[in-house]
Amino acid sequence: MSEEIASTRDRLLTAAERLFAARDPDKVSLRVINAEAGLNPGAVHYHFGSREGLITALLERELVPVWADRLAPIAEASERLGAESPLPVADLVAAIVEPFEELIRTDKGRMLCHLLARTALPQGRLPVSSPWFSAAPFEVMLARAMPELPAREISERWRLAFTLLLEIYGRAAAGRPPVASETLISFLTAGLTAPAR
Repeated sequence: MSEEIASTRDRLLTAAERLFAARDPDKVSLRVINAEAGLNPGAVHYHFGSREGLITALLERELVPVWADRLAPIAEASERLGAESPLPVADLVAAIVEPFEELIRTDKGRMLCHLLARTALPQGRLPVSSPWFSAAPFEVMLARAMPELPAREISERWRLAFTLLLEIYGRAAAGRPPVASETLISFLTAGLTAPAR
């Protein structure tokens, strides 16, 4: 990607972020985003393919570093400890909940959580290509911690847990989720570690 294209994409992402933070993202038109970036009316379509492509790129730019910083050390610890001495599931859950908790303390973070939930919940998956936005690394860590669970059950439990997180943090108002993080971590840990069916 040329430097000029990267710069134009960045201008569009910055304009969208600014507008999404100022008002309901669902009511911000592509025309307004293009104008805010000082670009022609087709710029978003040219650079991102669609509104959803723009939102996915924004989520990737802003959220991948947040989760990678938090989760890479947890994944390394899980792999190092292996199935003989697995990482506690509560540690994995906390490593996922804590970034959400930090995000919802700011207007920008709440906007990003809203966009993430709005994008991922209807599709049942996250659109971002980073491994931290797929179920695979979490399912691997959970399988190490609970080798007695079949792969399908691990996948189902993880999907339920992450859906709950998106529901809670995607709708958090004024930085206050409807449940304390400690309660949520305990609840998710209990669900993930319940005895096999």
